[in-house]
Amino acid sequence: MKRHILVVGSLNIDLVVQTPQHPQPGETILGGPFATIPGGKGANQAVAAARLGAPVVMIGRTGNDHFGEELRQGLAADHIEISHIAVTSEAATGIALIAVDATGQNSIIVAPGANALLQPQDIQASEALFKTAAVLLVQLETPMATVIEALSLARRYRVPTLLNPAPAQPLGREILGMVDYLLPNEHEIRLLSGGEESPAEAARQLRAQGASSVIVTLGSAGALVVDEAGKTAIAPFGVEAVDTTAAGDAFVGAFAVALCEGLSPREAAIWGAAAGAITVTRAGAQPALPRRAEVEALVAQGQSR
Repeated sequence: MKRHILVVGSLNIDLVVQTPQHPQPGETILGGPFATIPGGKGANQAVAAARLGAPVVMIGRTGNDHFGEELRQGLAADHIEISHIAVTSEAATGIALIAVDATGQNSIIVAPGANALLQPQDIQASEALFKTAAVLLVQLETPMATVIEALSLARRYRVPTLLNPAPAQPLGREILGMVDYLLPNEHEIRLLSGGEESPAEAARQLRAQGASSVIVTLGSAGALVVDEAGKTAIAPFGVEAVDTTAAGDAFVGAFAVALCEGLSPREAAIWGAAAGAITVTRAGAQPALPRRAEVEALVAQGQSR
């Protein structure tokens, strides 16, 4: 793959605390170890793709602060092009407060900070990147107008588009019609479809509204690919979860790399499932994302049935 994967999205510092269980409203509990870890859905997906060997360029914003510098340096260390990540003094770098319980399940609150200042004109200023991109990855942790501008430019230059609709919010036909691959998890697709409980039926509804293909990540149950060829269940890889943070981002990054290397959506989803499975066996967001050799080894080993 010669052309780059272009990521437009968020950069956050994750403030992570281990907890026996998630507190109920009004409840205070004592947690365990605390860590400060680089994250943000956009940055996570960029790192996930880069560690699988893809050339990656990222467009985003950080604050002019220590956290922003740490994030930019971390991406550069993974050989991601960061010259299109703007630095602003108008807001702090984005922060995510993450609680991880004893089963590895997390709950997350995001303070967008500088991510909320990423504007359509920032995308327009980087238009040249779209001309040579192999694929575009976007999420919903930056303003919707910015996401739409990125999708529109990708359409103009016939660049395949991947949208990870997180955090979930209703999407109209204007957006879905510009999406080649929609990658929600089971909670996000339920919201996007208006409460439909069946992931397959929800995926069919979203395809009817414009999305070309829908790939639903189902955690320990694997994934589901719904496209013009029909419905295909992707079996999970059997692992013991430690922390589910960034598992979906690992899936998206690996899926994008596999597509760019000529694999079918179903084969790419297997790569995504493998990358996500490895990620949940380790703590943190970016530190947990796997290298290519690990994903190849797990794919070769095969899935649980």
